Amino acid sequence: MQSRRKLRFRLLLSFTLFGFGLSALFALASIDIRTRVEDQLIDSSLMDEAQWANQQAHEHPDGAGAPSRLLTGRTLSDRTLYKAPLAWQNLDNGVHDIYEQDDIDGRRHHYKLAVFRDGGAISFIRFDVSRDDLGRRQLVTAVSGAVFVFTLLSLVIGLWLSRKVLKPLSQLARRLREFRKVGKAEPLATGFADDEVGELAQALDDYNERMTALVERDREFNSDVSHELRTPLAVIASTTELLQGSPDLSEKLSERLKRIERASRQATELIEALLLLSRTERRGPTRGETTDVARVTMDVIESQRPQLRGKPVAINLDVQEPLSINVPPSVLAVALTNLIGNAIKYTLEGEVRVVIGNQRIDVIDTGPGIKPEDAERLFQRGVRGEGAGGSGAGLGLAIVRRLCNLYNWDVSIRPRGDANGAVASLVFA
Repeated sequence: MQSRRKLRFRLLLSFTLFGFGLSALFALASIDIRTRVEDQLIDSSLMDEAQWANQQAHEHPDGAGAPSRLLTGRTLSDRTLYKAPLAWQNLDNGVHDIYEQDDIDGRRHHYKLAVFRDGGAISFIRFDVSRDDLGRRQLVTAVSGAVFVFTLLSLVIGLWLSRKVLKPLSQLARRLREFRKVGKAEPLATGFADDEVGELAQALDDYNERMTALVERDREFNSDVSHELRTPLAVIASTTELLQGSPDLSEKLSERLKRIERASRQATELIEALLLLSRTERRGPTRGETTDVARVTMDVIESQRPQLRGKPVAINLDVQEPLSINVPPSVLAVALTNLIGNAIKYTLEGEVRVVIGNQRIDVIDTGPGIKPEDAERLFQRGVRGEGAGGSGAGLGLAIVRRLCNLYNWDVSIRPRGDANGAVASLVFA
């Protein structure tokens, strides 16, 4: 996951780093140029002085050495070289850096020593560069201070600039938050200039119009579905109820009417759950009703018995402890209809056992079971289990997962560990 930082912080950090980097680069370049030029000047001057002293020694053999107020040195021959300091005697022609203790102040000084050997004469010219080293350190200190000042200035300018640049974005975010509180969205683009932020506001306005139209169509569809589907189902339910009250009704016909009544009730619950799901995914889950889990489970089992179609399968309900949840009965019925219906569909013989207790429902069957790697994939839309017959679209478990996510339940399917079959678990929060 990528790190999230505010845009203002990123602008401020970028501007500050840019100012610091530019100042530091300028400071390093200044120090490097100053050092190079200084060294070249000193080296050139010392070599010229050494050559001049060597020339004077040849022209005036009896002279005392090279007179200079700024430089100290001496000219020796091969025979008198021993008079020079031991560290000087084996130096080649050129300028060398040496460190020696000064005879006057007793401190260790940094010298540049020019050595020139020619015609048996050896000239040494020494120049004290300790003051130049001090000046260089002072320059580094001054430049470092300048870098700090410029960095601080960049920070201040960056802070001011980020506030000014991001002010329209902050206003846009504030207006969006206000719309959420008020619950009514007004056009945003009218309050901003014709720039990048204005384009963003216009894009948000266009998106809001499309979403408003989509929500309105969804609301109209839900209203139409609620009316057009509930009305015929209510007619079916009332008609079957009247027919069941007939005194000359045969047992076989009475059983069929009960099946029609259960199917009508199941369809009504499914419609209510889907409409509830559509509404509550926008506004949050609907609660306020206490539902007896065992009673709803028994109704679902009875409604699913016709799926047996003569198969040697027993459906047993094991209520280990009473359980009630705060949820509409239609929501629980839809979830259990899919879980229990799938267990009956895939079980050719044996038992489908429904266990209620410990804030959960387990549907245990003796069917072919599932592969562990396929367990989570079955909750995806359009995915059906292996060997599934009928004309299903593979949406049942996907609807169950959406309902569980809405009410913070946990639904899962896993293979049985002790025998063939699968276990579907619904755990309530």
